[in-house]
Amino acid sequence: MLNTKQIVVVALVVVLMGGLLVQPIKGLVDKEKGTNQANTEESASSMYTLKSVSEIAKQSINSSLSQDISAIEAHVEKAEGEQKIKLLEQLVVKWDDVAKPIPQGFIYQELAQLSPKFEYWLKAGEAFRAGYTNQQDTVMAAELNRFAIEAYEKAVELDANSLAAKTGLGAALVTGSNNPMAGIALLREVVTADPKNVEANKTLGLFSIRSQQFDKAIERFKTVVEVKPDAESYFYLATSYEKIGLKNDAIAAYQKSKEIAADPTLSQYIDRQIEALSK
Repeated sequence: MLNTKQIVVVALVVVLMGGLLVQPIKGLVDKEKGTNQANTEESASSMYTLKSVSEIAKQSINSSLSQDISAIEAHVEKAEGEQKIKLLEQLVVKWDDVAKPIPQGFIYQELAQLSPKFEYWLKAGEAFRAGYTNQQDTVMAAELNRFAIEAYEKAVELDANSLAAKTGLGAALVTGSNNPMAGIALLREVVTADPKNVEANKTLGLFSIRSQQFDKAIERFKTVVEVKPDAESYFYLATSYEKIGLKNDAIAAYQKSKEIAADPTLSQYIDRQIEALSK
């Protein structure tokens, strides 16, 4: 979920109709071809590894936790087989405790390579997706997105009926492949099977905003807030209402977003939006 500052930035982008959120579909399809692509086998040559992302992540946690993690990592380097799997599972818990999804993604990826289980590949995809979402380093975001696609594809291969894996793969293809419509097709498949699926509806809603199909975005985000209301979804719902001139609905949704977020920075932005809509 976006934090308050990120929501405000997205808000400005939506209002100005200038950034990724409202980029035409052709812009997504014509992204630089070096961006993530499905069905690639380039993971081994990536500039990012568990070791490199671990060192980056350690810089933002306290020294005691960093030392604990380093100690386990040292044992992992020497371990093999089941012992290595157990140590990696301990390591992923440590990173989960400090809410660092990027190292978790690489650990689950390694676990899945050692023991190719559906659960490991799914968790790798989820962690990579969490890592690239709102990632400021665009090069890292592209690589994490590619890793997410690969992990979700492996998960779908192991369980073709998993809506979670299909949702993740669909979302990752939309944001990080040269064929976003393949991702949209997967997400539509998910909502056909599960009309109230929050993640699939949210991603489809964002894609609708990006393609300026605000009426479709409204239906998607109405479903999301009905099942799992959050400040971000109400904000996107309000923005979509505003874009098609439904001022009263937009004000009501903005107020809900403000109420749930309970954050001064976002509240100030929403107050300005409501004031403008009330004129």
